[in-house]
Amino acid sequence: MNQEQLKQMQSGEGFIAALDQSGGSTPKALLRYGLDESNYKNDDEMFDLVHAMRTRIIKSPSFTNNTIIAAILFENTMDRKIDDKFTADYLWEEKHIVPILKVDKGLAPLEDGVQLMKPIPGLDETLARARDERNIFGTKMRSVIKEANAEGIKKIVDQQFEIGMQIAAADLVPILEPEVDINCPDKEQAEAILHDELMSHLAAIPEDTKLIFKLTIPSVDNLYADVIADPRVVRCVALSGGYTREESNEKLARNKGLIASFSRALVEGLNAQQTDEEFDALLLESAESVKAASMA
Repeated sequence: MNQEQLKQMQSGEGFIAALDQSGGSTPKALLRYGLDESNYKNDDEMFDLVHAMRTRIIKSPSFTNNTIIAAILFENTMDRKIDDKFTADYLWEEKHIVPILKVDKGLAPLEDGVQLMKPIPGLDETLARARDERNIFGTKMRSVIKEANAEGIKKIVDQQFEIGMQIAAADLVPILEPEVDINCPDKEQAEAILHDELMSHLAAIPEDTKLIFKLTIPSVDNLYADVIADPRVVRCVALSGGYTREESNEKLARNKGLIASFSRALVEGLNAQQTDEEFDALLLESAESVKAASMA
């Protein structure tokens, strides 16, 4: 494990940029960027366009470690290059931003009020390649809670921790993301159940384990304060979950020690038709506002 990167993840001032849309979410990301399906004929062209979009974001002078401590990548992005360097190497060597890889393969159908992760075939091989060939620091994997169903939420946390420990054993730092849908009708109750499951599972793993949580901004401010304080937790980060940047920042700022890991809220308003000056100015404004909310 890169100790300099670990230190930056533990104490860096800023937030994590989530640039990991994949598969079915890629067309939506491109559409928000001003590119619809008429701009590509097949998946290869689609992924070329999304890599060009991510390259523009990463190479922007507004995308720096003054505000951004890490970035989450899709596997396709990890295996592509920016200026003759693999994306993770470019991030660390040129920007001093920690590279993280999304490893989940999407969501299973809804059952017991939750969507578990689909199986992740070949995970050990992916982890070894990410660590040894692509210089990746950690991973991220997402599942979703739709209802305050205690049995379903326990299954979510069981799965996240089981795979998380597999990732930690490969000397990578896992980001566990048991997202609570912001439209969950009993969101506060679901988060209370999730909190208790997280604390119970944390108490059962070795104290030298290093992991990160990516959580929905809670309805009850500072609900996760004791999770954040646990010695096993490198950092707790928040997803925007469909909130606008303004809403996300306002809610985040009320939760001490919780920093952002925004995707849509970070790139909101960026467009393929913008000049570089317009693009960079909007990205800088966005990044600075998200950092301010994270450090509040």
